[in-house]
Amino acid sequence: MRNIIFSILMLLSFGVSQAIAGSGHDHGHGHSHGPVTEAEAVKRATQKVGQLAKAGKIDPTWATVTYSTVQQKSYGQGPEWVVTFNNDKVADSSKQTLYLFYTLSGNYLAANYTGQ
Repeated sequence: MRNIIFSILMLLSFGVSQAIAGSGHDHGHGHSHGPVTEAEAVKRATQKVGQLAKAGKIDPTWATVTYSTVQQKSYGQGPEWVVTFNNDKVADSSKQTLYLFYTLSGNYLAANYTGQ
């Protein structure tokens, strides 16, 4: 009898926890499903440039460069945020402009020196 009561209580507690944790609640994970602002796109791109420089994927002098432009451009997959940085400290002139691409919701897509 004791086991039956325990089993019923456990089933009820799982049912209540599922009802409380159902869909439509704010789970506070900090990710966004809607579009980010221009300022947020710049913030994310600036942080990413620092990460890329620290990881050695781009010249370390990029870590101190501020953005030059930010705009929305449309490509094959639709509109994206494109944040541009310029760095005249880089010897190779073809690598003095860095482009970072983000979805409108703020997800990092890529970085390159061509803008394409």
